Amino acid sequence: MRKLTRHTGFKINPLWHLYRTVSIVKVAKNFIVIETGRFLPSTKLKHKLYRRFLNINLGEHVSFAYKAMPDLMFPELITIGKNSIIGYNATILTHEYLTDEYRIGKVNIGENTMIGANTTILPGVKIGSGVKIGAGTVVSKDVPDNALVYGNPMIIRERT
Repeated sequence: MRKLTRHTGFKINPLWHLYRTVSIVKVAKNFIVIETGRFLPSTKLKHKLYRRFLNINLGEHVSFAYKAMPDLMFPELITIGKNSIIGYNATILTHEYLTDEYRIGKVNIGENTMIGANTTILPGVKIGSGVKIGAGTVVSKDVPDNALVYGNPMIIRERT
């Protein structure tokens, strides 16, 4: 089960009240930083940009591929261990807005982990170290160390 903080009690969907849940100034700043980072050709520059301006907890040599997308509203809830790769157009979410509630959850990605292209990581999940996640996977639950993960629905296999 994902570890999420739930916020309920809305008569109108919470996304309609977005800026009551997160500052418009924060979202605007994060938007500029993330959109700049998505198109930067240097993974070293992205690493510095995301650590400094988004407060993402990044280990050494973490690489974000072209168009990889950290969460826009709560990127500070993302932790990625050293020597990990976030693939092309992958999305890491730490929030989700539903019709009657919104949820926030930390995302932890271990060391030496590879997140494939077009993968979506949902809020509140922990991905272990030495994990390989195949392209297009929706990561909807915790993943143990040294696993191979692929598909939608997500399939977890032990790597040998």
